[in-house]
Amino acid sequence: MPTTNLNISTDKIVKENADKIYSELGLSMTTAVNLFLRATIRANGIPFDLKLTADKELSEAKLLLEGIEDIKNNNLIDGEKVLSNLEKKYGV
Repeated sequence: MPTTNLNISTDKIVKENADKIYSELGLSMTTAVNLFLRATIRANGIPFDLKLTADKELSEAKLLLEGIEDIKNNNLIDGEKVLSNLEKKYGV
């Protein structure tokens, strides 16, 4: 199979640390990059989850705390009023 060259730039420390790990696994950087590229093709996308979980979890926790404070302060909306508002807004 014909080959092509791929030139990338990365942080020096990242490369050194990755090289150490790949060396312990008996892999070269080229082999590791090829493994990643093939996994990308097989997954038809990035072969691992990309997440912003910390921010999302903090946002959800903040909403929960606000809800708890509303309950403590008796800042509640009657269930029938909620249903009425939903009917008006969405025609449900």
